Amino acid sequence: MLTDITHVTLLVEDQDEALEFYTGTLGLVKRDDVEMEEEGMEGRWLTVSPSDAEFPQIALTAADTAEKRERVGSQVADHVNLVFATDDFDAEYERLREAGVEFHGEPTENPWGTEAVFEDPYGNVHDLLEPAEMGPAE
Repeated sequence: MLTDITHVTLLVEDQDEALEFYTGTLGLVKRDDVEMEEEGMEGRWLTVSPSDAEFPQIALTAADTAEKRERVGSQVADHVNLVFATDDFDAEYERLREAGVEFHGEPTENPWGTEAVFEDPYGNVHDLLEPAEMGPAE
């Protein structure tokens, strides 16, 4: 039985720049920052997550091959990659706008909540969401 999701991978061009964006701008917390030297696992293992949750973590993975570099910013084609939840949409939206985060249009009200799509420095598209109270699934 599967019990949880612990990590998701996000390809980035520069791990230090990505770390600054995801911690300094978005406010996530650095969890791991280790140089891996084992064969087949070389490179830097760098993870972040929301401050109140150890998991799931986002592995900010260096796009260290031509194939990976082609996928930066389009890992899920034109879909939203990650959804970041907040309990105060208006305040978080304004904080991120003031920090220079690029949003794709204005916030929208939907049955599932208030949301706005934004991107990281590499074009990876994410969603800021304040979930709405919804009734039980039928």
